[in-house]
Amino acid sequence: MPLIQTKYFGCVEYPEESVIEFPSGLPGFENERRFVILEQPENKPLVFLQSLSLSSLCFLALPVLTVDPGYQTAISPEDLAALELPKDRQPLIGRDVLCLALVSLAEGRPPTANLLAPLVVHLKTRRGLQAIQSESGYSHQHPLLEGTC
Repeated sequence: MPLIQTKYFGCVEYPEESVIEFPSGLPGFENERRFVILEQPENKPLVFLQSLSLSSLCFLALPVLTVDPGYQTAISPEDLAALELPKDRQPLIGRDVLCLALVSLAEGRPPTANLLAPLVVHLKTRRGLQAIQSESGYSHQHPLLEGTC
C-alpha cells in the first residue's frame, strides 16, 4: 500500500482505491486534486481529508447527516453531470454519494459546518466536487454547538 507523509498524523498507509479525485480541485486549492479520507476511531464522526501532494493540507469534515439528519441535497444539473450521476434525480447520501461538510474553526468562535457547499463524492467513481447549493437554504456557517446562532 502507498504511504503519505502528513503534517498532523505522521506517515500514513492508505489503499489506492480509497483515493478521491477532485478533477477541478477545491475552491482556493485548484491544484490539489487527489485526497484520501483519514478516520480515527477516537475522533469519530470527524474525518480528515488529506491532500496526497501537499502534506500540510488537511481539511476537517463531518458527514452531513451527522450535522443535520434531515439534510437534502440540491445538486445542480451541471454538477450531477460532472460527477456522472443521473440527471433526473438527486443522489442518495450513503448509497450514491458521500456528502461531507467542511468544518471551520476560528479562534474565539464556535465551530461551524459548511452545509451550503458540501463536498460530494460519487461512491462508484471516487470523483468529487464542492457542490454549491445556492437555492438550498443551508448556511456556510451552520453552528455545531447547541446554543450558538
